Amino acid sequence: MTYLPDMEWRKAPGLQAILDALTVNEAAPFAVGGVVRDSLLGLEVRDVDLATPLEPATVMERIEQASLKAIPTGIDHGTITAVADGQNFEITTYRRDIATDGRRATVAFSDDWREDAERRDFTINALYADIRGGEIFDSVGGLEDLEARRIRFIGDAAQRIAEDHLRILRYFRFFARFAGSKPDADALAACGAAANSLKSLSRERIGSEFTLLLEADDPSLAIRLMVEKGIFAAFMPEITPDAAARIDRLISREKQFGWYRPFWSRYLSLLPPEREVIWTVGKRLRIWNRGLKMIMGCLPEGELTPNNIREFAFRRGIDRAQVAARVFADNSELADILSQLEGWDPPRFSFRGSDLIELGYAPGPDVGRMLEKIQQRWIDEDFPGDERLREIAAQLVREARSAST
Repeated sequence: MTYLPDMEWRKAPGLQAILDALTVNEAAPFAVGGVVRDSLLGLEVRDVDLATPLEPATVMERIEQASLKAIPTGIDHGTITAVADGQNFEITTYRRDIATDGRRATVAFSDDWREDAERRDFTINALYADIRGGEIFDSVGGLEDLEARRIRFIGDAAQRIAEDHLRILRYFRFFARFAGSKPDADALAACGAAANSLKSLSRERIGSEFTLLLEADDPSLAIRLMVEKGIFAAFMPEITPDAAARIDRLISREKQFGWYRPFWSRYLSLLPPEREVIWTVGKRLRIWNRGLKMIMGCLPEGELTPNNIREFAFRRGIDRAQVAARVFADNSELADILSQLEGWDPPRFSFRGSDLIELGYAPGPDVGRMLEKIQQRWIDEDFPGDERLREIAAQLVREARSAST
């Protein structure tokens, strides 16, 4: 028999209040899914999801009778959000699917946790636990799969995918986060066979799931498998076969030089370095505009070298320069490029039009162009101090006067 470890989340006052409110004849709600899985793996628990045989209306009534807040977030599908001691708890009535169309399901409520488990996606997400007593209940082999670091669909993989096409992307996301080096053959075959069904999903759902995949510690093998199985064709046909090699190179660099803006850099590494492609795919995946503009700012216009990386950082920011280097720099120069940025704070260009006029330069539309020349010379000299900056300006003013006479 397997038990939950003694973790702080089990003792939270808000959770205890909910358990008291929903316990009937000594039968309390179970913790279910990620909270059980992550507790067994020793990972941080962020969300505590509960499952109960009580129907949603009864859950609402009992939560409110306990002077707690109840929100009918998905009441038609059996889900209530309870707020206790400032924390949200998602409480779902045991369910079974009546009909599905690959995007949404029609459900009926159940009083059997085993029936509820059968409709879930992966075995490691169908573990139930008695919170106070700690006993874990497993009817689908999830404990064995968790120990083996194996991601396996519950029952028939093709059927689980037919119920919800998003499970294809969820498979690779969970594989990236929890699995070892060997995918489940049945799962992989079913995902490949149904890849085209991803076209039926909303861009928001695909974009959200894809973002979570890229934020895994090391998604490189999952990405490689997705490329090999043609998973991207339905929603990112711009990805070419060499994308797997590019993400491998990036992950290797992240491990060598430290993690940095993983989503930005991984998104860039997967796609051809073309502004239109990166923008078009980002809009398709519903990447928020500000984030997409930041990503676009990481795309260099030419080769990155130790000699020009500081100019890139000055014009676009250290964050974007770091990402650009990790994604696009040549292996032979990457360490030197990063060393140019380490501990460097881009200075402010302090010379202004009024300073230029003080040097005798005539006011007018050419002032802006002259300032750009001064700034570029200053950059080319690796951002010297104000004294040298003024010398550069004076020299260029003299050259301009000589050229005009």
